[in-house]
Amino acid sequence: MMTMTSFDLHLTFVLVVSSLTYSKSRIPTTLDGPFLPETHRFDPSLRRGSEDVPMEDPRLSKKVRSNFPEQIALAASFSSTSMWISWVTGDAVIGKNVKPLDPSSAGSEVWYGEESGKYPFVRNGKAVVYSQLYPFEGLLNYTSGIIHHVRLDGLKPGTRYYFKCGDTFLKAMSEEHSFKTFPSSHSEKFPHKIAVVGDLGLTSNSTATITHLARNDPSLILMVGDLTYANQYQTTGGKGVPCYSCAFPDVPIRETYQPRWDGWGRFMEPLTSKIPMMVIEGNHEIETQIGGMNFSSYQARFAVPAQESRSNSSFYYSFNAGGVHFIMLGAYVNYNQTGAQYAWLKEDLIKVDRVETPWVVASWHPPWYNSYSSHYQEFECMRQEMEGLLYHYRVDVVFSGHVHAYERMNRVYNYTLDSCGPVYITVGDGGNIEQIDVDHADDSGKCPSQNDNIPEIGGVCHINFSSGPAKGKFCWDQQPEWSAFRESSFGHGILEVINSTYALWTWHRNQDAYKESSRGDQIYIVRQPELCIPNLEKIYSHNESSNSNSLFKASLAGLMVNFMLPRLF
Repeated sequence: MMTMTSFDLHLTFVLVVSSLTYSKSRIPTTLDGPFLPETHRFDPSLRRGSEDVPMEDPRLSKKVRSNFPEQIALAASFSSTSMWISWVTGDAVIGKNVKPLDPSSAGSEVWYGEESGKYPFVRNGKAVVYSQLYPFEGLLNYTSGIIHHVRLDGLKPGTRYYFKCGDTFLKAMSEEHSFKTFPSSHSEKFPHKIAVVGDLGLTSNSTATITHLARNDPSLILMVGDLTYANQYQTTGGKGVPCYSCAFPDVPIRETYQPRWDGWGRFMEPLTSKIPMMVIEGNHEIETQIGGMNFSSYQARFAVPAQESRSNSSFYYSFNAGGVHFIMLGAYVNYNQTGAQYAWLKEDLIKVDRVETPWVVASWHPPWYNSYSSHYQEFECMRQEMEGLLYHYRVDVVFSGHVHAYERMNRVYNYTLDSCGPVYITVGDGGNIEQIDVDHADDSGKCPSQNDNIPEIGGVCHINFSSGPAKGKFCWDQQPEWSAFRESSFGHGILEVINSTYALWTWHRNQDAYKESSRGDQIYIVRQPELCIPNLEKIYSHNESSNSNSLFKASLAGLMVNFMLPRLF
């Protein structure tokens, strides 16, 4: 009697799904694609930005005494047995002459355990202070509070822990908080929900995004750059502006009002103190100061698993969460094939075990594929350097921000539709003060010149297309075939990984009344390892004896969910 291997079962499942007739009553899958390009247009009045939340707002104000922890935030370590906990103590100072606090004047302790009110374990960490300094008359300088980072290790996967942080000697400990570790790396264990948001800022639209995001109860947040927009202010504060160069054309250096970082940390604390938030730098984190120093706030405020993932830089790193391997790349540091980041990325991808972590999700700030006029082909150099590596190792999904609009691509590689290419998704519209992007590069008269969209850091590699309907042109004259769905709206996305082949992606826009039945972009992203990953049968044979039935059942469960959930757009 012939028995079916897990590979046979998986292939049979995919063939069954592929043979089904498309129905508008169900949520589409990437197997139904590539899709004809679609643009969802809104009333222009819904596309405007909004005013920044003032520093006087209670959500941004300090609520604890000086030595007590605030701005508490979690970040994942490389594996499910570790977690980073960060917080701030002491008072930041802004003025002409500022003196940094001594980071050794306050301890960095986390007491924790598996039962509420009982903390049998303690870990100590490190503390840092940073300054933002300007050598120009009339500009104010800033020095931060004491920023603490503690890494907990030896944790149990999929377990809830309760903790307090602070300094027991100073009798300045936080209230109790809790978090749940990710499941261990396994092809059938995944984070509950992954929230994705970019270019957030701190406006009324930002607060709507975070309110909606919190209602979705994610177990992980990917923040794909441009966090606070503190550099839309002068050092003296005042009112934030949607266009810095327009409002302050004669300033000697682009200033940044660092107290916005503290306000943002307080505003985010109810979420970040219980849900790990993984960040990557955007252009608004550059924040150039004296001596050409950049990214001081970003590097000091956030703990990322750089060392654990064998990266020598906090600008790029990776981590695992159940059966998903996440790669966070830096667009504002060297990404050339001769550089350290490229070498690290190649080594990281080589080590990914697609049995334990079948899904690979990558994120960086500026998109490679973008059909809006804003930032059009801005990071074409990065794409040309790195895209081949991500394609070769079959990255499944890529999230970016930077463009203040939503756009989802068909699977694509080198501007050509490719069923083994990643699904690229742009979510650069969390709610920032710079407003929504509404012009498409294919709109009449909206194609930017090749002198536009120059990156703040990095080279320029603008190209004309060499094949297809846009052959010989810098811009398409219609929505490109690789652009599946786009709209100008503020919001966030949720990725729900169902099994080793199916993940449900949903775009939640702020303009709609927030209900489960609210309209939005929604699609099942389906991996096809049997077509796209070499030696798949050898890979699956490792799991054959114990996991074949469960893999098939999980795939069938994904298929059943696909037909039971309503189509949302």
